[in-house]
Amino acid sequence: MSDSTAPLDRPRTVLLRGGTIHSPADPFATAMVVEGDSVAWLGSEGAADSFADGVDEVVHLDGALVTPAFTDAHVHTTATGLALTGLDLSGARSPEEVLDRVRAHAEARPADRILLGHGWDASAWSGRRPPTRAELDGAAGGRPLYLTRVDVHSALVTTALLDLVPGVAGLPGYAPDAPLTGDAHHAVRAVAHASITPAQRAEAQRAALRHAASRGIGTLHECAGPDISSEDDLTGLLELAAAEPGPRVFGYWAEHVTSAREAGRVRELGAVGAAGDLFADGSLGSHTAHLREPYADADHRGTAHLDADAVAAHVAACTEAGVQAGFHAIGDAALTAVADGVRAAAEKVGTDRVRAARHRIEHAEMQTGETVAAFARYALTASVQPAFDAAWGGEEGMYAQRLGRERARTLNPYAALLRAGVPLALGSDSPVTPLDPWGTLRAAAFHRTPEHRISVRAAFTAHTRGGWRAVGRDDAGVLVPGAPADYAVWRTGDLVVQVPDDRVAAWSTDPRSGTPGLPDLSPGRELPVCLRTVVAGRTVHERPNG
Repeated sequence: MSDSTAPLDRPRTVLLRGGTIHSPADPFATAMVVEGDSVAWLGSEGAADSFADGVDEVVHLDGALVTPAFTDAHVHTTATGLALTGLDLSGARSPEEVLDRVRAHAEARPADRILLGHGWDASAWSGRRPPTRAELDGAAGGRPLYLTRVDVHSALVTTALLDLVPGVAGLPGYAPDAPLTGDAHHAVRAVAHASITPAQRAEAQRAALRHAASRGIGTLHECAGPDISSEDDLTGLLELAAAEPGPRVFGYWAEHVTSAREAGRVRELGAVGAAGDLFADGSLGSHTAHLREPYADADHRGTAHLDADAVAAHVAACTEAGVQAGFHAIGDAALTAVADGVRAAAEKVGTDRVRAARHRIEHAEMQTGETVAAFARYALTASVQPAFDAAWGGEEGMYAQRLGRERARTLNPYAALLRAGVPLALGSDSPVTPLDPWGTLRAAAFHRTPEHRISVRAAFTAHTRGGWRAVGRDDAGVLVPGAPADYAVWRTGDLVVQVPDDRVAAWSTDPRSGTPGLPDLSPGRELPVCLRTVVAGRTVHERPNG
């Protein structure tokens, strides 16, 4: 690699050569020129010779793959950083292991006013019971402790933490000796998060952004809101991301609005929309997703937080104010309420205006034919997380426990959404599932329910261009001249064109098809390794020693 300093009066130029550039503009490109913060040229190795003497840096790819940087369309950045730097319970296999980790964490963090942890999931444990409150009181040494379930829709707490939240026992979702949900959980979470100092928060955010960059992620959609974080958390993150090298961050603020003035306040926070985790319901794992029929393992149908009228008011207000709207909706009853509400808003403000606003729905798991049709009619982006299916799908997974096998097989129907013309944006919901773009693509292409699988190429598009389109940008997330220079360099094996039907994959791997190849993501294959991530022409991650 050679490097020189560009004159101050012109943008710095970089030539990448000797690899594979994934671009629809030239499926055989081996070289790319970046000028300043934009892609300037793509082409062949021979043509690259004419640029070599006039650039400021030449990057010799040595056969590496260059792709657009990924966009993770649903992230909780501070919580991700806290999980990376704090008490991570995602690998715990029993209540006893959780208690052991809590003891060790409490001993290691004597100065923390409130102990924080994340990631437990009793659905996979023998007996399927979490630790009791008394057991946690003992393990934490009587200190306040807040442990979110993997889906972040319920939490285990100690008595000392409950003592800091007056009136919590009277709130919906409170249980004397079970995980807290609903309003009780939100009240406890607010107190727990208030204990985080600005310095701790910034440390966690930097850790999350560094980790995202190391995974080839160039853009994050931060899903903030009054029931999840705080205004200071969102504005602090946006300021930090703008000031320091790292992934771009688009912020969403999940506050219900009913007027143009309220929608304008969301914009004043720096958010691109009143969307993200505006809860129409909860989660399947915590038995709070809103269902048409009762759970298979509980005698209720979950929790509805918004009805069709509330959805309609929010969508109409946001559409009229030119602000993107959106909701968290998982259960079939919640998705029906959202669809009915969007339909009512369209009747009020006009279908074309609703479509143009590109409103979005997070998770959108338990679809029906009617809700898929509504998503298509109103151009609702489905912001989905394929790793959910990898973690909880299948005949014996958590979804089957909660819903029974027949209903569980209907979840996350990505192929049906694409066939209907519904735009997809892929993400992780980190820290619920890890920041892992190639693993996300694998989960979509090898969905546990075969009829829901989509091609790697379709999933890749949804995890790159799809995230940009979800914020109203059609000119990014792809390597073509004029596009933002957001890209990642990968060490990987052979490139193929991989689709769910092996009969198609057999011929489409032929280079004469003119379709850009991608890594083979078959289960068991090693996933690509990120060597470098660049955002707006600026390197934000470089793997030591390649």
